[in-house]
Amino acid sequence: MARKCINCESRKEMTRFDHETFTIEHGGSQIEVAGLSGWRCGACGEVEFDADSARRYAEAGDQLVLREREQQSKEIRRIRRKLGLSQVAAARLTGGGHNAFSRYERGEAMPMPAVVNLFRLLDKRPELLKELFRSNRKSKKAKVGSF
Repeated sequence: MARKCINCESRKEMTRFDHETFTIEHGGSQIEVAGLSGWRCGACGEVEFDADSARRYAEAGDQLVLREREQQSKEIRRIRRKLGLSQVAAARLTGGGHNAFSRYERGEAMPMPAVVNLFRLLDKRPELLKELFRSNRKSKKAKVGSF
């Protein structure tokens, strides 16, 4: 019986491949995983790895994610310190919980891309930090005064 594609459900197009190298890209980094085997659909291009190849492919992807998380945690910590912000002040600035930056800096959680982008911008233009705090104070006063 022919193998059915999990994506397009074609039964005629699945062909076996062995010992191929796949490249995984994530967060600007990449890693090659050699010796992977499985099936490829000629109709839609979907790849289905065998169990061992799927495990190795997933582990390589996890390594990239952890590497990115470590790099981001170091970058966020460096920028926060450069700006003279406590972790609590940085969390308030970005709308995160009181221990969000502690978790980011320990690599336990990845900040939202908007947080990373904001801190990268502030790294290049630290004078904008004063403007952000001024804007936050004005919007809080406006909310309080409207009740």
